[in-house]
Amino acid sequence: MFGIGTSELLIILFIILLVFGSKKLPELAQGLGRGIREFKKAANEIQDELDLNEPLESPTSNKAKVQDRENTEENNETESTKEKE
Repeated sequence: MFGIGTSELLIILFIILLVFGSKKLPELAQGLGRGIREFKKAANEIQDELDLNEPLESPTSNKAKVQDRENTEENNETESTKEKE
C-alpha cells in the first residue's frame, strides 16, 4: 500500500487520533465515506451519459449482421457435411 508498512501506518493513525480526538474521528470517517460515495456516483453518471451519446446502429445494419450470421452458420453446416463425406 504505497510502500507504507504496518508500523508507519499505525504511527500515522495514532497521530491522527491525537490531532482530531476520539470523538471527532467517526464524524471524519463518515464524511470521507460520503465524499467517496458521491464521487463514485458522479463518475457512474458521467460514464452512463457517455454511453448514451454513442451513435446507435441503424436497423438496416442489424439486418445485415443477422444475415451474415445466418450465412456463416450455413457455410459451417455445409463444410461439416463435406468433411463427413
